[in-house]
Amino acid sequence: MPTFAYSARSADGQTVQAELTASSRRDALRALTSRGLTPINLSEQGLVPVRSGAPATRGGREVAAAAPTVAGAVKLRRKHRIDFLTSLHDLTSGGLSAGEAVRLLAARIKDPAMRQLSIGLWERISEGSTLSRALAAYPEVFDENTINLVQAGEATGNLNEVFVRVIDHLTEQRELQRTVAVSLAYPIFLSCVAGGVVLFFLFFLLPRLDSLFKSLRGEMPTSTKLLIGLANFALAWGWLVVIVVVVGAIAFWRWRNTEEGRKTSDAWLVRLPLFGPFFVARTILAFTQNLSVLLENGITTAEALRMTEKQVSNRLHRAAFTEATDHVLEGEALSKALIRTGCFPDLVLDQLAVGETNGNLVPSLRKVATGFQKMLTAQLKLFTSVIGSVVLLAVFAFVGFIAYAIVQAVFSMSAAIKM
Repeated sequence: MPTFAYSARSADGQTVQAELTASSRRDALRALTSRGLTPINLSEQGLVPVRSGAPATRGGREVAAAAPTVAGAVKLRRKHRIDFLTSLHDLTSGGLSAGEAVRLLAARIKDPAMRQLSIGLWERISEGSTLSRALAAYPEVFDENTINLVQAGEATGNLNEVFVRVIDHLTEQRELQRTVAVSLAYPIFLSCVAGGVVLFFLFFLLPRLDSLFKSLRGEMPTSTKLLIGLANFALAWGWLVVIVVVVGAIAFWRWRNTEEGRKTSDAWLVRLPLFGPFFVARTILAFTQNLSVLLENGITTAEALRMTEKQVSNRLHRAAFTEATDHVLEGEALSKALIRTGCFPDLVLDQLAVGETNGNLVPSLRKVATGFQKMLTAQLKLFTSVIGSVVLLAVFAFVGFIAYAIVQAVFSMSAAIKM
């Protein structure tokens, strides 16, 4: 029988490290549990890891590789968590335990990604892991907030309520992302149309016009000279401009991915005349949404604040919220500590202060989040309408300039020929 090395925590809180012999990993976990030990880590001894495709060996002997959980495994993504949690809640609300619900999903669900996720979770749960620890094995699907909320639900026995709140929270975030994507679709479409007009002029219309104007041998007006000069420059050096722009964009993106570059560029975004208030509102929405969900589901204030500040994507704002969290943990009121962030309007801070005084902080946070979500939706509509109008005017101006330059050249040369 294989030998397993383990580390476990005893009933008095001490960490024990030793080895035991068992027929399978599941039996080893059961043996530890029967001894009153809580497993921390369990690994089979003598199993030499090898590259994918090569057989595994134990003590020099070849052993059969474990069969793949799902044939043709697919890549799991963050988008799968809402569908999985919704299906899991539908079963647990009907009376099944979380483990039985996961087992049933692993056996019945048809979607390849969901089936792969369910089978992987069930394998861990059947070995003695809790649902929250099983979810933690898939960080590409479940974020830290979701895992901690599920863990709190397991501890308090309110797992179904946690599922409902987490699903609602994730659905709100997904709807906001869809709103952004839909709002940007029209400006992107107009930009593609503008690019198509430019390419049509450069590669189809310009060569014919140039030949026509040269055959007439007249003096072209200034607007026509400018148009043809710009077009010739684009044809001769446009490739170089494209390369410079692409290289510059890649260099900027790499610089932004560094910690210093992220801090500097995030500070620039906040100071933009039109977009700055949007990024501030998005930070407030992320903070109030996440904090309200965490506090509502039994997470302590200290843990909730630390987890929430990680959800703030803007590095400048995150540093400010980290400082505010430090002051809250030192005993300062949340509404007073948030003044230091420079993000919250006075009216919102007053609203949070009243909630703290009355013991209704979570409802106050949810109310603030709802208000800023509506504000963000309105700002997105305004931005897209402005951007769409600017792009449309640019397209019309460019087409109008082409038409004006061509018509002016035709009339000018026609007059010269008559003379």
